[in-house]
Amino acid sequence: MAEKRDYYEVLGLSRSASPDEIKKAYRKLAKKYHPDLNKEPDAADKFKEVAEAYEVLSDENKKAAYDQYGFAGVNGQGGFDPFSQGFTSGGFDDISDIFSSFFGGGMGGFSGRSQTRNGPRRGQDHLMSVDISFLDACFGVKKDVDLTVDETCKACNGSGAASPSDIETCKTCHGTGMVIQTRSTMLGQMQTQSVCPDCRGTGRRIRKVCPQCRGAGYQTKRTTITVEVPAGAQSGNQIRYSGKGGRGENGGPNGDLYIEINVQPHKMYERMGDDIYLEVPVSAVDAALGAKVEVPTIHGDCELAIPAGTQDGTKIRLKGKGVINRKTGRNGSQICIVKIHVPKTLSRKEKELYRELQKIQNGSDDSIWDKFRKQFS
Repeated sequence: MAEKRDYYEVLGLSRSASPDEIKKAYRKLAKKYHPDLNKEPDAADKFKEVAEAYEVLSDENKKAAYDQYGFAGVNGQGGFDPFSQGFTSGGFDDISDIFSSFFGGGMGGFSGRSQTRNGPRRGQDHLMSVDISFLDACFGVKKDVDLTVDETCKACNGSGAASPSDIETCKTCHGTGMVIQTRSTMLGQMQTQSVCPDCRGTGRRIRKVCPQCRGAGYQTKRTTITVEVPAGAQSGNQIRYSGKGGRGENGGPNGDLYIEINVQPHKMYERMGDDIYLEVPVSAVDAALGAKVEVPTIHGDCELAIPAGTQDGTKIRLKGKGVINRKTGRNGSQICIVKIHVPKTLSRKEKELYRELQKIQNGSDDSIWDKFRKQFS
């Protein structure tokens, strides 16, 4: 067996080192040699050596005995196991802090401070979708929605006990909600934490349960809420209802319910922002000569002026006939897209008139065909 090294040499310190210097050196070397971080064959031995040195030098009485009598003063010949000793100077907290800096948690699930799961916990938020019509989205609507909600029992205020005196601390975990298990490993004894099997993490036991909720702390109820969809709503908008989501635990509040709006498409209208688009069929004659026609809007029929010579695809704006903007309070527009309609069949009279018009146009020096041909000259 290798000769035991001087504790100051192990930590790389002089005998005049201050407590802060001792702690700093230990933390640095513990990080370096811990077997979970260092895979070298001798890492475990070096880690135990560092931990043993710190255990002695961090304790004022042990340090004084070691300084005067050496290893005999601290009875160090019998070996040292950092996982089975008490670490009187808070060594477990130091190791926990080291591992928190690497993994965000304590070594092997262990922490120098008791970890509890019996505090109030808020329930999860829930999301559900509600379908509404195109026009309901434009003008707003109230819609009843049926829900199943777990509400805190009013008789016991969520405790699950018939009375406050019927609640006692769990004897297995002593109210922490966690139990510590110790197992032997090649490095010594390792301690891990798990949820208490007797109280399921609540840290308490109930002698007599609440007769209303039978110890659950909540009651499942069917309820109806009225969803108020504001005018101008769009698909994807969400409305929050506080306390209508998943139930809380250990007296914690319920989560929230989010109602997501899903607007059904309209067979004629199409919405873009606050504007509404509508294709309006216009005869070739009305497009050529101009006309006034009645077109539908979400606000009712409205007169639309078709200027003479209007081309297919022309967009004509009707101001204020769109959807209200919830921020500005002003309505958008309805955009009417002119679609020139060419009839597939004609009456005898219509054919005669079209033929007469055709003769006039073909005899003109400025006919459509002549303009087309001139572009190739």
